[in-house]
Parts: sequence; C-alpha cells; structure tokens
Amino acid sequence: MAHEDRRWQWGSNIILMLLSLGCIIPFLLLVISSLTDEQSIIQNGYSFFPQEFSFAAYEYIWQQSSLIFNAYGITVFVTVFGTLSSLLITSMLAYPLSRPDLPGGRFVAFLLFFALLFNGGLAPTYIIYTQVFHLKNTLAALIIPGLLMNGFSVMMMRGFFMTTVPSSVLESASIDGAKEFTIYRKIVLPLSLPILAVVGLLQGLMYWNDWFNGLIYLTDPKLYSLQTVMNQLMSNIQFLSSNSSVSSLASGAMQDLPTEAFRMAIAVISIAPIMIAYPFLQKYFVKGLALGAVKG
Repeated sequence: MAHEDRRWQWGSNIILMLLSLGCIIPFLLLVISSLTDEQSIIQNGYSFFPQEFSFAAYEYIWQQSSLIFNAYGITVFVTVFGTLSSLLITSMLAYPLSRPDLPGGRFVAFLLFFALLFNGGLAPTYIIYTQVFHLKNTLAALIIPGLLMNGFSVMMMRGFFMTTVPSSVLESASIDGAKEFTIYRKIVLPLSLPILAVVGLLQGLMYWNDWFNGLIYLTDPKLYSLQTVMNQLMSNIQFLSSNSSVSSLASGAMQDLPTEAFRMAIAVISIAPIMIAYPFLQKYFVKGLALGAVKG
C-alpha cells in the first residue's frame, strides 16, 4: 500500500505540474510577444524565441501615459469601492435569506434565481439608467449597472451561511439579547471570510475587466476606465495601421505601428494587478468556493 501511495503521489504531482505549466506557458508567451518586434510577429508568428525584441508597444502606451494613469486611478477606485459595496449589499441580502424563519424568503430566493435566467435586455436597461437614474457620464455608471450585485453571488453566499455558520451560535446570541444586525456584524461576517474573499475576488475581476459599461454610458474621456481606454487605443491603432489614406500621410514610423504586440502589451498591463492580488486571496478562494457550492 505504501508503494501504491507513493506512485499515486508522484502521478498527482506530475499532473499538477503539467496543469501549472499549461497556465504559466501562455502567460510567458504573452509577455514575450508584447516585447517582440512587429515585423517579426508578422513574418514568423508568435514565438518564445523571437528574432528581434522591441519595446515599441510599451513606448506607444507610454506616449498615452497621462490618459492611462488617469484611467488606472478610476479603475482602482471603481474596483475597490464597487467590490466593497457589492460585498456589503450581497451579504446583507444573503444572510436573511439563509434564515429559515424569514417571511417570504423562498419567494425572494425564487426571484433571484429567475433573474439569473432572464433579463430585460440592453435597450430597456440603457433607458432606465440614463433617463430615469441619470447615470450617463458619471462614475456611478461604472459601478451600478449589472455589476453592483448579481444573483449568483447571493445564492452562493446564502449557501455558505446555511451550511457553515452554526445555527446554534446564532440562537445563543439571540437568546443573549443580540439584535439581528449585531449578529450579522459580529458573528456572521467574521465566520464568513472565505466566501467573502471568493465573492470579492469575482466582483473585483468583473469591475477590473469591465469595458462595456464605459462604452455605452460614458462619452467623457476623463471618466474612462482602464479597459475602456485600452479598447479605444486598440481601435485607434488598428485604424491607423489599416487605413491607407492616413498611413500615406503619416511618417515612416507610423506605418509600422505595433498592432499585434500592442494587443499583448494591453493584456500584460491589465492582468498584472490581478496576478499580484490573487495569491493573497487564494487560500480563502478555494475554501469558500467549495463550501459555498454545497447547498444553494
């Protein structure tokens, strides 16, 4: 049995190493491609060992540094504020839904599940947020529409509360005179760090990667998030590199815009903060995702 256990351990380690390499190798190719000369990519394709390196993509991004740094600040603010607000609202809805004695709790849970399957569509949503709530050209347009709270996070957090937070502890606190908000703040939240980390990471990723809300709700460049700015720069560089009439009037350097390398550089800049934050949340992420999915 000991020999079989060792073989199983070695086999498991090899499989995990191969899976890890499958995640690391594409990222290495992404970084190397962002540092590859544009003509080398066009002639030879993407390679781990390019014939010629170039910082042209990052130099082009640096030329737009004032716009990008402003967009970085907006994205960080929207991500932090939106994620914290989302955690607060989601947990305050999920906690009462996890209590079996909540009047109408099953009906509200059904509405949440129904909202996961159906929505009103883009046109009604746009009209409501722009004509009724007047969110156009405001930072709230990057926080509220479609991102502040979603039914999946509520149902996952509700399942965590039902299966992990001991009901006997809640009953004891209630007998001792603690109010519901006190129980929620001093007992439920401290016991729910894993699921809070999971939902916070998922919400943070959605806020960080969101470009669609900026595309349809914003026209003021001062309010553009990082993803919106990157999408705009990508559209501009594609236009300049493909439009012959513009390219004929431009200089020789303009004719060799790093289109392919620029795509990779955009991805590197966008993903770097998430890669830095993820290791600190990984232990909570795995535990909370597993426990929150036990019961919905």
